Amino acid sequence: MRSFLTLILTFVLLQACRAAEVDTIRIPSAAMHRSYKAVVITPKNYKTANERYPVVYLLHGWSGNYGNWINSVPALREIADDYNLMIVCPDGAYSSWYIDSPIDSTMKFETYVGKEIPAYIDAHYQTVPTPQGRAITGLSMGGHGALYLAIRHRDVFGAAGSMSGGVDFRPFPKNWNIAERLGPPGENGANWTDYTVIKQAEKLTDGSLPIIFDCGTGDFFIDVNRNLHQYLLSKNIPHDYTERPGKHDWNYWSNAIHYQMLFFHRYFQR
Repeated sequence: MRSFLTLILTFVLLQACRAAEVDTIRIPSAAMHRSYKAVVITPKNYKTANERYPVVYLLHGWSGNYGNWINSVPALREIADDYNLMIVCPDGAYSSWYIDSPIDSTMKFETYVGKEIPAYIDAHYQTVPTPQGRAITGLSMGGHGALYLAIRHRDVFGAAGSMSGGVDFRPFPKNWNIAERLGPPGENGANWTDYTVIKQAEKLTDGSLPIIFDCGTGDFFIDVNRNLHQYLLSKNIPHDYTERPGKHDWNYWSNAIHYQMLFFHRYFQR
């Protein structure tokens, strides 16, 4: 009995030693005159090792919040430990689409997530404060946000990804509060075009931004992701693109995140 208890205690201690720390903080926005919560995951040796850590910014989808990722995918703790990196999950205010809205001055989430949050994290944590130490990805609305922000802020983010991303929302004029952020879409989504990832992708050049994106074959965003893939191929823009069986749900994203994090780990190791 004593030996059994010793084994249990040893197991518990080993698990405790291998445990990334998860904190919830508030990050202010000067652009929006308020603050939002964010989850920050630091690897197990963060407080004891004298080193700096790369950061993956991980964005939630439409109707979500800062806590979605860690609550739905607890394995993020293990990922932070395995790859010795930080993960930051900002709040995208339910339906911001991570843009600076041209019609609502209270919604400046391109500025917030693309500039203010990385600056705050660099000032308060032991990060690698360069694009070579920052990557960004997300799911659905967050997949759009990650690629949109990374393309427009390559001085901040060195690599980018997307899972089931809404990379072109013009085929969905009545969905997901987009008109509340951008106004009426206009004919063929003309008023929205500049805010899509597929339009922003025109700014990419060969090798200028390491990109990984994927989508489930049963996802309603599969066609727009295929279109983005074909566009990047036509312009000889290097990228990793994958389709897997799956729908627009956490079963898919909890699997996809492992491939994305491996991609970013390899980028940080260059």
